[in-house]
Amino acid sequence: LYDVVVSGGGLVGSAMAAALGHDVHFRDKRIALLEAGARKEPGRLPAAYSNRVSSVSPGSAALLGSFGAWDHVCSLRFKSFRRMQVWDACSEAMISFEKDNLEDMGYIVENDVIMAALTKQLDAVAERVEVFYRSRAVCYTWPLPQHGCDTSPWVQIELADGRRLQTKLLIGADGHNSLVRKEAEIPNVEHQYDQSAVVATLHLSEARFCKPALSQAATDNNVAWQRFLPTGPIALLPLSDTASSLVWSTSHEHASELLAMDEERFVDSINSAFWSNINHTDFIDAAGAMFRSAISVLRPSGTAIRQLPPSVAKVDPESRALFPLGVGHATQYVQHRVALIGDAAHRVHPLAGQGVNLGFGDVACLTQHLSAAAFDGKDLGSLKHLLQFETARQRHNVSLMAATDMLKRLYSTTLAPVVLLRTWGLQATNALSPLK
Repeated sequence: LYDVVVSGGGLVGSAMAAALGHDVHFRDKRIALLEAGARKEPGRLPAAYSNRVSSVSPGSAALLGSFGAWDHVCSLRFKSFRRMQVWDACSEAMISFEKDNLEDMGYIVENDVIMAALTKQLDAVAERVEVFYRSRAVCYTWPLPQHGCDTSPWVQIELADGRRLQTKLLIGADGHNSLVRKEAEIPNVEHQYDQSAVVATLHLSEARFCKPALSQAATDNNVAWQRFLPTGPIALLPLSDTASSLVWSTSHEHASELLAMDEERFVDSINSAFWSNINHTDFIDAAGAMFRSAISVLRPSGTAIRQLPPSVAKVDPESRALFPLGVGHATQYVQHRVALIGDAAHRVHPLAGQGVNLGFGDVACLTQHLSAAAFDGKDLGSLKHLLQFETARQRHNVSLMAATDMLKRLYSTTLAPVVLLRTWGLQATNALSPLK
């Protein structure tokens, strides 16, 4: 009998198991982590960057740091960014984000690096956390809220190899096609976008540009760039001073074309997507310029320096890949002895770079509630504290998902009235620091 079983050993599931394993109030508890894949030995990093990266927020870094994983990430490989610049391909409207005193806004980290750090911290608590690699759950049997003497009060788990486990609390971290969610008959509201994301590792011809009249050229590649094209957003995320990661959301047909292109055409397409003004119109540019001039008179400090993105020189061989995009949300995160976290509970568009951060937020919140329950000697599978977790996380996640979906739809049109309104809105937001 386990106190907690986490189904799914990806970034979020492994973080959940590690966080509980290192929690002071779980020292007398038994935890299991089920992972369908083989163990990845934390060894030397390859010279080439992986094409699967995550934008890790300071809050997520703090969670990983709370059980020692962030120190391992820092000893391996990551790149901080101190500025974000987002702009519209249909106008000159832009918005930039940066913290005071040039503090880090976030970190671009390869998923393999995060996984290596989590594996190391799971190894450190092996006496409390048992990891079942190459183990896939095929069936779950749920206890009744009021069980009789002839029924088990625990969740029964059947593995593909015939083994059976039982647990006081099952945490589903098994992705957007979650078997835990399906077996628990928790409804999932989902929608497939008409887009795929193309990812690749790129090498820059220079780190970054600034307009010479406004700022000195800089050499540190520490800006995260995103441009909203009519077909979807394209983002360039720093990996080092000379390399960046591409995430380009576009139509399925265009994504397939990008994957099939030779390197020269692919690189030209990326540079054109960041630099071309083909979607501009004189009317929108003139109206935007007038509004921007009015803002500069009313709020002289409200206009930010526009930086120009770096040029891409080449792409890493075989680093191009694509995956379809969608949005999904479970109507419930918890039931009696069951909790959902990460993509099992919610799936978002990558335009905000918040997918893994939402999952790590789930981990931090659920760990807090379970730790308090363990300290008080309460049943870990009780709905009382699980519902507190659900309320807190749904309040946060739903608002962010709605905002992300709205942005995706708002920037998917070239209708002049909509472009004009979003141009003025973006310019006004950029000028008003409290709103930004």
